[in-house]
Amino acid sequence: MQVLKIEEIFMEKRDLSFGQLFNLSFGFFGVQIAYALQSANISRIFATLGADPHQLSFFWILPPLMGMVVQPLIGILSDKTWFGKFFGRRKFYLLIGALIAVAVMALLPNAGDFTFEQRIYLGLNSAMWFGLFSLMFLDTSINIAMQPFKMMVGDMVNERQKGTAYAIQSALCNAGSLVGYLFPIFFTWIGIANTAPEGVIPDSVKWSFYVGAAILILCVLYTFFAVEEMGPEEYAKFHGLNDEHASDQGEDSSTSFIVRAFLTVGLVQFFCWAAFMYMWTYSNGAIATQCFGWDGVNTADESFQSAGNWVGVCFAVQAVGSLLWAMLLPMLEKWTGNKGAYAISLIVGGLGFASTMLVTNQYVLLASYAFIGAAWAAMLALPFTIITNAISGSKYMGTLLGLFNCTICLPQIIAALLGGVLLKNICSGSQVMMLVTAGVLLGLGALAVFTIKERGHKG
Repeated sequence: MQVLKIEEIFMEKRDLSFGQLFNLSFGFFGVQIAYALQSANISRIFATLGADPHQLSFFWILPPLMGMVVQPLIGILSDKTWFGKFFGRRKFYLLIGALIAVAVMALLPNAGDFTFEQRIYLGLNSAMWFGLFSLMFLDTSINIAMQPFKMMVGDMVNERQKGTAYAIQSALCNAGSLVGYLFPIFFTWIGIANTAPEGVIPDSVKWSFYVGAAILILCVLYTFFAVEEMGPEEYAKFHGLNDEHASDQGEDSSTSFIVRAFLTVGLVQFFCWAAFMYMWTYSNGAIATQCFGWDGVNTADESFQSAGNWVGVCFAVQAVGSLLWAMLLPMLEKWTGNKGAYAISLIVGGLGFASTMLVTNQYVLLASYAFIGAAWAAMLALPFTIITNAISGSKYMGTLLGLFNCTICLPQIIAALLGGVLLKNICSGSQVMMLVTAGVLLGLGALAVFTIKERGHKG
């Protein structure tokens, strides 16, 4: 009979209950409502404030650019701080980010109501500059609040349960997205005005941001009080960092493995996030052309505006599809492993993108976006499962996860810069072919999945 040593018993990492895993990520639901409101309304807000359509891609670059700066910084700072049991290591930044986000969410949709001296600076009027700075603060605060949730899973969940923990986070993320996407439609339905004087944001959008801000702070406070982070000593024991010399040796010996994990998962991330940047950018024009008979020129035409409303519905259906697929992911991972589940999800999403060029009925199109949701669910869960397993035991968990966020932000920036070139020279001006291009990118991402080497797996 093999005797299990007391040291081995101590090092056996405990499982958390479903409720504990849920509490770790519940605040992410509120943060994602704010993020969905931001991503779904950036173009609408700035177009209302007077932005030329050719300027809109400039605003789309800002969110990933801020993420590249903020999330690594939060990782570095939170790795080095401990504010006691009440504020913890990551929870302090979570609360600060949420409080700033709430304040900015109350200001951003009112950019058109404030009295400004109407001057043009670098092609933007005063209201747009106010909106631009508000957007920068909003995205910064959302990133500050978002990153600690990913880090706390890496800090407190063992390798066996990380897939489940990130699947729960993915499900809450998609539920929050669904609410955020549908808020303006809901408030219009209950009678709040969806139109306003020129240059003023409609009340339906304002109330979406106000209620979203309230839900955000309530959800974050729930996680803040429901979760007690590990103290420095407990954290060190859980991650095997008690012997500093041994830990440093271990980290040195696994550096090459961590670098390979970052590079290979980052390659998959590049294809995936570039694909979704094209979905966010070109869905409106593609849907207007395919399903609403838009001539591709006059954006003031009713067909284009009707398609714009339908984009929100399509994105909401994508969130529902992602939510349902996230529930299946743990089972799929057991059957095929992390990499198999990852690749299958991306292929399903890629087929959803490709099918858009064959669909001319707006209701049938919802099926395409539901399939796209499968890829989104995997993108929110599996990369972080693989990476946090790869860096398990590192003293710099938050720093490394913050740096890993650059594999999300950089592809979006590159895709935004190259989008116009691809649209003109490869897709001959067809926006629906840009969605097909997104499908091809997800297919390449599925192939790249098999270059990933996971910790604990051979090959």
